[in-house]
Amino acid sequence: MIQDIEPLKFDPAFRSQKPKDEDYLLHYRFNKVMLKKEGDGFSIPRFGDVKKEVFRLEDKVEYLFSIDDKAYFGAWEMECPDFTDLTMEGLQIFQNFEPMYQAFAGITGSQIYRWRQSRRYCGCCASPMAPGKTERSMVCTSCGHTEYPKISPAIIVAITNGDKLLMSRYAHGTYRRFALIAGFVEVGETFEDCVRREVMEEVGLKVKKIRYYKSQPWAFSDTVMIGFTAELDGDDTIRLQEEELSEAGWYTRDQVIAYEPCLSVGHEMMAAFKAGKIGS
Repeated sequence: MIQDIEPLKFDPAFRSQKPKDEDYLLHYRFNKVMLKKEGDGFSIPRFGDVKKEVFRLEDKVEYLFSIDDKAYFGAWEMECPDFTDLTMEGLQIFQNFEPMYQAFAGITGSQIYRWRQSRRYCGCCASPMAPGKTERSMVCTSCGHTEYPKISPAIIVAITNGDKLLMSRYAHGTYRRFALIAGFVEVGETFEDCVRREVMEEVGLKVKKIRYYKSQPWAFSDTVMIGFTAELDGDDTIRLQEEELSEAGWYTRDQVIAYEPCLSVGHEMMAAFKAGKIGS
């Protein structure tokens, strides 16, 4: 999965430090990221690559996180320099980006960017917000109201019916591959209750033997995905929620597609079912 970068170590701890030339720089605008063109591909630029193009860049960056001994900084208040090997590319590029740890860094930085952009003004008194000094937060300059990064919990579940797996396609958006049933957790709801509700809402089925599988940070949608397996409980007739799904059905192991690269916990569970590791 995209966060599996071992033996490298991701360190998200908050701290204040100055960038070095060899550290990496992440700059975003809406749904695009600044990358360095290298031959037929792209790389995340280093601070030293950009500082000569942007006046006083060191005053415009914020430490984000580290991977091993390399730090990553966000540059929010700048423009991508013209007439250079730097270019703005859509964030979906990170779904097929090499090396994988750089894809993880790039999409994780975008989650911090979106949160910062959406918290520029206080939701209580509308005064400007400023970055926290001792933790990753945004603090109101007037009333002191504090906001922390947006992380939305969601479940995703691999439902088996003997030697078949339930798979579906979304009704909206550009993603057309098969997917598992998933949805966001509601206020006051356990993960297991969310599994039962989402399955009933989207395909009209009951499930049993709900078991935790694995969790995954999924920064493409500011989400932490909580993966589960479950078994069909009773009737296997699918009643489709057409507002959410365009199709859903039961598929044998031979029919399941193992998508590569395996970025998400959903794709990993599909591959595990195909390999006989999930289901009877």
